[in-house]
Amino acid sequence: MVANVLACLFIFAAISSSVAYDPDPLQDLCVADLKSKIKVNGFVCKDDAEVTAADFTFAGLAAPALINNSFGSNVTTANVMQVPGLNTLGVSLARIDYAPGGLNPPHTHPRATETIFTLEGELFVGFITTADKLISKTIKEGEIFVFPRGLVHFQKNVGDKPASVISGFNGQLPGTQVIATSLFAASPPVPDDVLEIAFQVDGKVVDEIKANLAPKK
Repeated sequence: MVANVLACLFIFAAISSSVAYDPDPLQDLCVADLKSKIKVNGFVCKDDAEVTAADFTFAGLAAPALINNSFGSNVTTANVMQVPGLNTLGVSLARIDYAPGGLNPPHTHPRATETIFTLEGELFVGFITTADKLISKTIKEGEIFVFPRGLVHFQKNVGDKPASVISGFNGQLPGTQVIATSLFAASPPVPDDVLEIAFQVDGKVVDEIKANLAPKK
């Protein structure tokens, strides 16, 4: 079944590449040279003589990941940073695993639309439009859901067993901005008075949230 799922996702990726947000490739391939210090919009191409099959493969999505955080979820990415051959191709994948009750907290992908395919479990998923309308649904094994580019979205495991999905993106490096950690764990920190006014809470609440979201040492 997993093979069929991945085949479907690669078909999706191939189709989505025609409307990808990333720049179109100007050659057969441009494997990312992740060690280059030259900054461009994307990554500098590795010399063709140094390109191997290893630049186009990744086994990290094959099995569930260890979940050891307070959110109860883990995201394993397969973007250009793990698969350098994706550079300029405008697609990438990820796997998300959820403990029972686990949440992939509200976040955005500024550079790609996301489509998830449910491998197992039951998830309540949704996104919020710029008109503050929640579009949501409970999805089960074999079902998909689409999160438009840039909109805040989330997924929560509402079952009593682990759940997992495969995500497809029409971008080689979608980017992820988790709303809570961006606001309460930024460095340098967002001023407390900004957060107090924005969320209509007092300083004690802001301090408590910042303490809960602070990177573990």
